[in-house]
Amino acid sequence: MSGRLGHTRPRALVFAVISRLFLVKRFTLTKVLSLGIAICVVFLLFLSYSVPFFKFSVPYVAPHPLEIKCHVNQVSHNTLKQMVTNHLSSASLRIVNKVLVLVETQYSRLGQDIVAILEANRMKYKVEPSGKALPYLTHNDKGKYAVIVFENIDAYVNMDKWNRQLLDKYCKEYNVGMIIFAQSKSDSILSAQVQDFPVFTHANIAVKNFEINPDSDILRVTRSGEIWTGNLPGEDWTVFVTNHSTYKPLAWAKMQTMEDFIEDVEEARHSVILQDLGSYDGIRRILFGNGFKLWLHRMLFLDSLSYLSHGMMSISLERYILIDIDDIFVGRKGIRMKPDDVKALVSAQERIQQHVEGFRFNLGFSGKYYRSGTYEENRGDEVLLEYKNKFWWFGHMWRHVKSHEHDAPYLEREMSRNLFFAKQHGIPVDSHYAVAPHHAGVYPVHEPLYETWKKVWGIKVTSTEEYPHLRPARYRRGFIHRGIMVLPRQTCGLFTHNIFLDTYPGGQTRLDTSIQGGELFQTILYNPIMIFMTHMSNYANDRLALYTFESAIRFLECWTNLKLKSAPPLVLAENYFRIYPQEADPLWQNPCNDPRHMAIWSRNKTCQRLPRVLVIGPQKTGTTALYTFLAMHPIISSNYRSPDTFEEVQFFNGNNYYKGLDWYMEFFPPPQNFSHMFLFEKSATYFDKEQVPRRAAALLPKAKLICILISPAKRAYSWYQHMRAHGDPAALRYSFFDVVTAKDESLRALRELRNRCLSPGFYAQHLDRWMQYYNANQLMILDGELLKTNPVIIMHKVQQFLHIEPYFDYSKHLKYDPKKGFYCQVINNDHTKCLGRSKGRIYPPMDPAAGKFLSQLYKRHNVALSKLLTRVGQNPPGWLQEDLRDFE
Repeated sequence: MSGRLGHTRPRALVFAVISRLFLVKRFTLTKVLSLGIAICVVFLLFLSYSVPFFKFSVPYVAPHPLEIKCHVNQVSHNTLKQMVTNHLSSASLRIVNKVLVLVETQYSRLGQDIVAILEANRMKYKVEPSGKALPYLTHNDKGKYAVIVFENIDAYVNMDKWNRQLLDKYCKEYNVGMIIFAQSKSDSILSAQVQDFPVFTHANIAVKNFEINPDSDILRVTRSGEIWTGNLPGEDWTVFVTNHSTYKPLAWAKMQTMEDFIEDVEEARHSVILQDLGSYDGIRRILFGNGFKLWLHRMLFLDSLSYLSHGMMSISLERYILIDIDDIFVGRKGIRMKPDDVKALVSAQERIQQHVEGFRFNLGFSGKYYRSGTYEENRGDEVLLEYKNKFWWFGHMWRHVKSHEHDAPYLEREMSRNLFFAKQHGIPVDSHYAVAPHHAGVYPVHEPLYETWKKVWGIKVTSTEEYPHLRPARYRRGFIHRGIMVLPRQTCGLFTHNIFLDTYPGGQTRLDTSIQGGELFQTILYNPIMIFMTHMSNYANDRLALYTFESAIRFLECWTNLKLKSAPPLVLAENYFRIYPQEADPLWQNPCNDPRHMAIWSRNKTCQRLPRVLVIGPQKTGTTALYTFLAMHPIISSNYRSPDTFEEVQFFNGNNYYKGLDWYMEFFPPPQNFSHMFLFEKSATYFDKEQVPRRAAALLPKAKLICILISPAKRAYSWYQHMRAHGDPAALRYSFFDVVTAKDESLRALRELRNRCLSPGFYAQHLDRWMQYYNANQLMILDGELLKTNPVIIMHKVQQFLHIEPYFDYSKHLKYDPKKGFYCQVINNDHTKCLGRSKGRIYPPMDPAAGKFLSQLYKRHNVALSKLLTRVGQNPPGWLQEDLRDFE
């Protein structure tokens, strides 16, 4: 009895408590359940945020890196001891490191793939249709091409007799090799002998188990001894069969159906890449039985280029890899790093260091977000700082702001707070490297960002994926601006939202394909120096970044001879611009042509503040007069005058270009006041400067170009007199004849004056360079003599060319001034305003001997100009007809 009472009293007590809680006298099941649910919810929240030592779930295990095992070809036991060749030979002295690619059409897929590989490796090339006449193959007894690539074997064997003999003779004389693709087509003959060669092909074959010949002397990047097992992509492979000693397999494969009717499967290998040693006809060739569907063909194509070019087109075997972890403290609750993730990061770094010399992860931070997660995530931040000396560090901003939206004082405050945070927590900040949040401000350039970086952090290096554009990635380049080296940044297929393997876009197969010969593998293959962008969330959750990079490193070691290294950002930048010194000069693009650039360009900037017309010169042809006449038009507006170069900006041809796009745009009126205006600028120095057309086309691809031409002999004499009037010592000391006939051994000042007199007059040569970047309908060539004698007619044509409305009647606004000898602007009814005293000078007659010399010098250039004008559909000016008539 007492036992029952002992149990009954606690129950009654519990019931009483519950009853009081519900303020009722009778117990109800519904109310008890409601209370239980409320208590559970509170308890779970308490566990999630406050009590980390309550753990009721099984610890999460992130995916392990791919199981990648390196095989050793049983045929050759010394595979791993292979000596990597550099393919160098004395034959390289007679050829230029450039590839001639002969394609069926400019749109063919394989041809585009070939070009993409060449561009990704910064190799020079020229693409020509295979059915037309060959381009010039030699220049000054030197071969213009180191390797000839045929997209289609039929295009080579079926060449017309003359071109075939010409090409084969060139290859033999200059020891130039060929790469020829024999990819099958639906209408290919299944079995046939290659015309003129002792080799047979079998087309449209499905193959498997790609095996590289370990004894091939072609291999350089590709590591020998490996076999890519399984079915190869496509059923359009060509296999080669031959017994001639000139042929040697570079790679074999087996037919997918061969085991059905052949007992000894191990012997059923067929050549899918065939090396021609050249002993049959004196020409070395490499025949590919398919395009680039199989990733290994890309490596073997690069090795073939190196081998056939005698080492001139060898790529470096060193690869420097830097892995940035952006926003190490930035991320919403639930996806941030916890203590176990940090320890996994440290362990992975130690493993990677065994394969990548000098490797450390590079951590970017915004201090405001430190310890802004859950309890465990905050502990993760703390543990990260406990290991701070194991990593490299770089600063973002205090907050995750977009730099291009703020001025210099604001950016300075943000950076200073972040710097204070770093010093407060002992974070090393001596890397001289920074990355802008959201990729904003680096490119397109936000000048306050560069200024503040140097002032607060002493930044010397940054990186971006936006220069010149995000895609295609093979075009990404570096540049230097304001003393800061900007390196190209690469992506690895992981973004902020990629946190779990089973939800990766395209699934695990897609990521694994990128690692094993796909996009990530190719990025490392093609770039000797690379900075990869990753995010903090890629190292928490499934730790996809660790999975990706550890797998990629293992795969690279199996299949390549690449030597993986790492170094701090400043060292990488110095190495990068040592390898690619030509990239130091930036190439400013038009931000309005790229939506991504518009999104990270300052809102107070607009492309309406860029000129639509360039008057490009040359000097001493009447460009100042044209500038004046254009500015008279009510809806045409010129650039503001420069204190140094007067009416000329001279942006594209000199040091002004390095001052940046902001500097250039300040020379033009704001669009809010001149929205209807037609902007133009005139710089006569643009015409003959080699780099100007490329720079101008990058920024102003739709601009109209106007150039003015007079007799080149007359232009040269006018420049000479111009320099005398300005007190040039060489012009004052030497006669015009002495100047134009000066030898290359003459004094430097005399040579420079000679060049400035003569070089701009090679009109066709300079116009051809402009035509490489602009279409013929964007160019107007004016007769400078007619501009002087009848400017009204010229300005009428200019208005038609520019499609300007309303029409401006220059006959009412220009008047001939007999004292000056040219037309001047009419002001105040009948008065005129003429150009300055330096214009319209009367010179003594040109020395006949100099005139005769110049006539002979410019003869072929004038002929070339006449042909160019015919090609672009413009009439030759009167002076050109007269000059050419003198030679008839």
